[in-house]
Amino acid sequence: MPFDAVLLISFGGPQGPDDIRPFLANVLRGRRIPSERIEEVAHHYELFGGVSPITELTMKQAAGLRSRLETSAHGLPVYVGMRNWTPFLADTLARMSRDGIRHAIGFILAAQKSYSSCGQYKQNVHDARLALRDAGLADVDITYVPNWHAHDRFIEANAQHVREAMATLPADVAPRARLVFTAHSIPVPSAEACQYREQLQESARLVAERLGHADWVLVYQSRSGRPDDPWLGPDICDYLREARAGGLEAAVLCPIGFVCDHVEVLYDLDYEAAAVCREVGLEMRRAETVNDDPRFLDMMDDVVEQMMDRYATGRPLQIVSATGFERREGPPPHARPPR
Repeated sequence: MPFDAVLLISFGGPQGPDDIRPFLANVLRGRRIPSERIEEVAHHYELFGGVSPITELTMKQAAGLRSRLETSAHGLPVYVGMRNWTPFLADTLARMSRDGIRHAIGFILAAQKSYSSCGQYKQNVHDARLALRDAGLADVDITYVPNWHAHDRFIEANAQHVREAMATLPADVAPRARLVFTAHSIPVPSAEACQYREQLQESARLVAERLGHADWVLVYQSRSGRPDDPWLGPDICDYLREARAGGLEAAVLCPIGFVCDHVEVLYDLDYEAAAVCREVGLEMRRAETVNDDPRFLDMMDDVVEQMMDRYATGRPLQIVSATGFERREGPPPHARPPR
């Protein structure tokens, strides 16, 4: 068997009020961010008791994948490593090494790929593998799954959640509702160096086509950084105001760029965007992210099983650098801001 485990890789989130600022310090990694901005983001977490649902939901995703793999011929164990909070990637890699894991499938929980949503995590795994060497532990090499932003079951999970949200709209406006897809904004130079924007467009288009809904748009949320720097837009709140002024009566928001209902989704959409909609008199519903929807869990299983079948006759060759580890992607001109 070419692989002996699966590693799910996610962002992480605080699990109580005392975790918020240490968590944000991990997110920032020493970047020079004004204290006012840090406190603003901290307040977002405080509104939800300092607990991000991302950890619980990621663990449910891991459990769902684990149960599916146990019923297959492959039966791989599933580990979870987070970038910014427990269980930290370095701790998880150390545990895997001690458990005898040597060749794992890496599954980054981000459907559309940018440096922030993919390359940065690969660098974190690279650093965790260096830490194994420094601790005298055996290496765990990681081979990452291919793109899954257009996978049929990912598309269907999102489409079903949109159907459920649309069904709660008043009957007199539901037929004229616009489907508004959202994703985390990134700096334009970063977007031009990857396929993030194009993959988001493809995911959104496929969901809209699955629903037979021609009236849709892709917008962005969570913009940060200096006001003069160009970021992907339009911003969700600006868009909703302008669309309402143009006569839009109802909108269903689908956070296509996220796989968990974490604080960023809860604050930006359920709190901030919802307040804008109340202010301008726009009927709005928000579709759940895929979370632990069985369709999404089936998709994860399918992607992992395909990896196992693809390399059934031997492990994949690694592209190595002078350190002996898999060569990582280069960072873009700007790094992602705190969530």
